[in-house]
Order: sequence, then C-alpha cells, then structure tokens
Amino acid sequence: MAVAWLGTMTIPSLAQPALPAPHAHVLPQARSLPAELAAALHRGSALVVMVSLQGCAYCRIVREQYLAPLAQEGLPVVQVDWRSPEPLQDFSEHGSHDDATRRWKIRVAPTLLFFGPGGREVAPRLVGVTSLDFYGAYLDARLQEARSTIRF
Repeated sequence: MAVAWLGTMTIPSLAQPALPAPHAHVLPQARSLPAELAAALHRGSALVVMVSLQGCAYCRIVREQYLAPLAQEGLPVVQVDWRSPEPLQDFSEHGSHDDATRRWKIRVAPTLLFFGPGGREVAPRLVGVTSLDFYGAYLDARLQEARSTIRF
C-alpha cells in the first residue's frame, strides 16, 4: 500500500527555472548600414548593430530578451551575422556580413556596436555577456552614451 501511495506523489522539478518567453520579433538583418543609420539619425537615435553567430545561446538571449523589446519600442537595431556570405554595404565598402565582422575586428559573439553620424562608433562596444544579471545595466549605459552624442 505504501508503494502505491508513493507512485502518486508529485516530486518537485529540480530543473533550472525557464527564461521568460521570447519575443516573436526577430531583428532585421542589416543590408545597408548607411541607409539604416540615416533612418536612425532621422529619428534622433544611434543605430545599434548586433553581431551574432548562428547557434550562439548568448546571442539568442541578448536578441530575444534585450534587443527585441527595445526594437519594438522603436530603437533602431539590425543584426549582422558573423560568417554569413549575405551582402552588406557597411560604411566603408560593399562585402558580406562576414567581411564586415573582420573589418570591425569582432572576436566575440554577441557584440553590440553603436553607430552615430559619419558611421563612427559613439559608445563603447558591448562585447560578450559577462553577467546576465547586469547586462541590461551595461546596455542602458551604452545607449545613454550613444544618445548623448546624437542630440541635435
């Protein structure tokens, strides 16, 4: 009888808590950084470029939990896919997404770049994810710095 009773017990899960549900919004793929920057500046904002790597778990978290909600609120954000042969016009030449990541000397994914007038970086890059607990604060600080250079 004790065995039957144990068989109906619910044992709490020892699994890690799930991340919040991802946003359905997917970041647009960069095609022409000069045009995307012009649109961002017209709106009074810097352009945020996320360099992502296919299969990168931290890239997915940054994209879905941090950047997608900001993009839905109007922040101009595009994604550059490291190792992708997709065409991209960056600020200096035509090439591929992969070519741009090499020109920018990207070594870690995800990396966020913040571009302002003239295609220059207007805030320090946010490289990798050292702490999910503080990532939002690091991102907010970079965005604030970028905004301060865009004010007209």
